[in-house]
Amino acid sequence: MKAFQSLVVAGVLILFALTSEANDPKVKYPDDYRKWTHIKTMLIEPGHPLENPFQGLHHVYGNWKAVQGLKEGSFPDGSILVFDLVEYNKSDHTIQEGERKLVGVMEKNQSDFPSTGGWGFEAFSKNSKLQRIVSDRGKSCFSCHNSQKEHDFVFSKLRN
Repeated sequence: MKAFQSLVVAGVLILFALTSEANDPKVKYPDDYRKWTHIKTMLIEPGHPLENPFQGLHHVYGNWKAVQGLKEGSFPDGSILVFDLVEYNKSDHTIQEGERKLVGVMEKNQSDFPSTGGWGFEAFSKNSKLQRIVSDRGKSCFSCHNSQKEHDFVFSKLRN
């Protein structure tokens, strides 16, 4: 009888874990983001406080809702910002793109991500659309983005 009870408890725990995972909203990999509006490019070099893990070239893209949010200062649900982080190589007085390090994604959905300012955060490793890097539901990402509360937690700005 005790073995049966242990089996039932184990089954309930597994079911709970699977249900929690299924109900846990996740940021999706945004296919074709490189066709969106290019917002900016930035280079983080050694010595910058975010060198580890963000040293490299950042290309930031936004979907049309995110571009509207950048113009208006407040982002509607459905806004998606992507930063494509690649290594860089210096050669012959140039800086050239190297291998992709990660694809970082911010997705605005206030009902799915209320504890992180309405934003979901995710990073996908290298060229993978499935291998996720963020393990704390975006809390560590948000702790940095929280400094940008006046700009709806977004660092990027549109250039004139």
